[in-house]
Amino acid sequence: MKIFTIIKTMIHLEFFKPEDLSGVSYALDENQMQFTATAPQALQRISERDDDDAFPVTIFENDQVAGFFVLDFGKDKFELTDDETSVLLRSLSVNPQMQGKGIGKIAMLEVGNFVKTHFGDCKEIVLAVNQKNDSAYHIYLQSGYIFDGKTRIGRSGPQYLMYKKL
Repeated sequence: MKIFTIIKTMIHLEFFKPEDLSGVSYALDENQMQFTATAPQALQRISERDDDDAFPVTIFENDQVAGFFVLDFGKDKFELTDDETSVLLRSLSVNPQMQGKGIGKIAMLEVGNFVKTHFGDCKEIVLAVNQKNDSAYHIYLQSGYIFDGKTRIGRSGPQYLMYKKL
């Protein structure tokens, strides 16, 4: 547990800034690409839609860019929940060179505080994870996300619908 506490202090989240782009432009392997968008793909989608409801977030380990995700307050979240005060977490990835260090898990533990700090009215985080993406599913469970049996079919097959109340 002591190691976790030390690592936890080194991981922090910030709203994405243009200077983070080179750090989040890492390549994902074929397996990971079936489950998530890359950061440049997610940023392009936000730009093309002129999406004021989506907030890209950079994950840092110390001062080094380690990963990326999007907090999406748009209507897509209603495929997972009826809660108007919820946010959809999407496009999560960690730089493959930095995977296996607990960065994704710690980021998922921290995202609740980040959301409460910046979006005080938000009461729930929702996400969908592909049933074949066992490692991500377990990271979400270990981070306090709940799977209560709801599923849907996503672009790469069946997904577990998960949530975390804030």
